[in-house]
Amino acid sequence: MKTILNVIWLILCGFWMFLGYLLAGLLLCVTIIGIPFGLAAFRIGIYALWPFGYRVVDRRDAGSPSCVGNVLWLILAGWWLALGHITTGIALCITIIGIPLGIANFKLIPVSLMPFGKEIVSTDAQFAGW
Repeated sequence: MKTILNVIWLILCGFWMFLGYLLAGLLLCVTIIGIPFGLAAFRIGIYALWPFGYRVVDRRDAGSPSCVGNVLWLILAGWWLALGHITTGIALCITIIGIPLGIANFKLIPVSLMPFGKEIVSTDAQFAGW
């Protein structure tokens, strides 16, 4: 079922959101200071390309640098990437078939706003840390 949802997701909005994250990552990697932000954009972009079967987990070892990074990210790229998720989420929720995809889009908003201090893990490895 995850594969079917991922393929439908890829066709309807995943590829376009991936392109947005790719563009943001390339623009942020122009400067040396922006490279960590660009890498975060690439990481979330891959997650936005194929989201079903993965989830976002808070990292407990993330400290205050991740908070500062999140504030800078929000100013530089986070707000318009989240706006893209809101727009495509609303468009997908118009149809009954698109509702699960729209909900998945809404679940991507928190990580698109504040990606530092979060980790993307497979749902199959949810008990690996125990």
